[in-house]
Amino acid sequence: MENNQPTTPVFTPLAEDAFLSLGTHQIAYIKAVDLPDGAHAVAIFSADGKPMAAAPSMEIAQALLRQHDLEPALVH
Repeated sequence: MENNQPTTPVFTPLAEDAFLSLGTHQIAYIKAVDLPDGAHAVAIFSADGKPMAAAPSMEIAQALLRQHDLEPALVH
């Protein structure tokens, strides 16, 4: 006799370092920031939160990320 009962998937939590590395090779976050001298810039962060670079505008930041095969995600 065949058992047609749906199986419940087993949930295995990610280790903290594995969770932090999710998206690090696909996504980078961009956020408008004010610099100490009063100038405006766009900060670029890796998916794990590490600062990567800065750009003078959102458009340049997005272009820079796409040139490096990363998808920009806006942080408010």
